Amino acid sequence: MLIVGIGGTVSPVSSSDQALRTTMTEISRLGADTRLFTGEFLKALPTYDPTAPARTAAAADFVGELRRASGIVLSGAAYHGTVSGMFKNALDYTEDLALDSPPYFSGRPVGCIAVAKGWQAGVGTLTTLRSIVHALRGWPTPYGCVVNTSPGAGPGSGLDGARDGLCLLAGELYQAAQLFDSRATVAAK
Repeated sequence: MLIVGIGGTVSPVSSSDQALRTTMTEISRLGADTRLFTGEFLKALPTYDPTAPARTAAAADFVGELRRASGIVLSGAAYHGTVSGMFKNALDYTEDLALDSPPYFSGRPVGCIAVAKGWQAGVGTLTTLRSIVHALRGWPTPYGCVVNTSPGAGPGSGLDGARDGLCLLAGELYQAAQLFDSRATVAAK
């Protein structure tokens, strides 16, 4: 079972990247194979062009891994209450999955993590991520994690405070991916 993680920023101390890595480490510990597409990869990804005759090798690899994935984790840093353009550009590549059967993220669970310096921006970004997952026909996990990195935000804030939530999200995603995979196997028979 492959779980793909997408997120982070180009900052060497990216909190959204660290949150994603914490979650993916837990998913790996549970038994899944994982693949990360983080800040530097997202930065180098060409602007999505649906009319381009061919994809770069990196873009083709990215789309191929999404196609194989049993589940996906999205970790978005809040930029003015939504996700960054770099992150959104990566998600635009899911359009290459439109004609697949099933299309986009259909039949796959998707864990959503929003990282922000404040609860309001974090919750807004989490809502955006869940809306994107619904638009791509994916199944958001019941638990979505907001990581508040604002200094002095209180108990449960920061990466250390969010660790339990990130592990909860990882567990829900792993269990749902197993369930969806087993149903797809039964349906194919």
